[in-house]
Amino acid sequence: MSEMKKIKNLKEFSTSADRFEGANLLCPGCAHSIIVREVLNATNDDLILAASTGCLEVCTAVYPYTSWDASWIHIGFENGSTAVAGAEAMYKALKRKGRLKQPDREPKFVAFGGDGASYDIGFQWISGCFERGHNMMYVVLDNEVYANTGGQRSSSTPIGASTTTAPAGRVSYGEKMHKKNMMQIMAAHGSPYVAQVAPNKWKDMVKKIQTGFATEGPVFINAMSACTTEWKFLPEDTIAISDLATDSLVFPLYEIIDGTKLNITYRPKNVIPVKDYLGAQGRFKHLFKPENKHVLDEWQARVDRDWEYLQRREEASV
Repeated sequence: MSEMKKIKNLKEFSTSADRFEGANLLCPGCAHSIIVREVLNATNDDLILAASTGCLEVCTAVYPYTSWDASWIHIGFENGSTAVAGAEAMYKALKRKGRLKQPDREPKFVAFGGDGASYDIGFQWISGCFERGHNMMYVVLDNEVYANTGGQRSSSTPIGASTTTAPAGRVSYGEKMHKKNMMQIMAAHGSPYVAQVAPNKWKDMVKKIQTGFATEGPVFINAMSACTTEWKFLPEDTIAISDLATDSLVFPLYEIIDGTKLNITYRPKNVIPVKDYLGAQGRFKHLFKPENKHVLDEWQARVDRDWEYLQRREEASV
């Protein structure tokens, strides 16, 4: 049976039993659980999972309980990628030696990490896994902040956001740096498939996850995960905030195949101003003061520039 035939279609996906249980301690409105559920349910294959320390780990495996109905490893903040890569290497070695009782059952290997564990602390481990070519998927739950440890800024935190280590006040408008472009960095590793996804566009997300599962080699998925606690919006507005992110092009949805071919997978019919997205979150409220107007202007100019770049890349890779 081919890899593609093993993967569920969308109808099967919507009616399948969960392998990530709803009983957990994640904040109401946290997008992590939406994303993880969709990843786990996108295939019928066995799963070997790893999770770096972070919101997902501490809220889903409080001893003696667990939300995971699959083989799951918790490892340090920095090396969820190498834990699952080690399991993948062990599986290959046992299969080569003929020591597997069911060699036809080929599991999928997936590691989850937040942006702190991925963009920062664990970056060199992820880079090494991709350079070695492990057959695995790495999923970033990108909430743009160290949400588990007090709301500190990470290299995923966008300019102007107020965090505990880059607070807005009388002498500062918050974070001074622009968000690191992990999509381009991982594509530059020669990964056969990298994709950016958001939970409000769940069909797009599931199709990309399924493509990742059907791809041989290291796959990178950057998933926008709106954080009601640190972004400061009401828990029931998670999907609405995600809609604003994709429709303002702050978080464009696209994929890069073999490091070169770029496909934009969602084009908003009505692109909204970036300020509409920023204004819906308390972490950016100070940017609407007259003295910070230049930051809003910089935001819009950068988003426009990046969108034009993606469109040029797509045209050039046809």
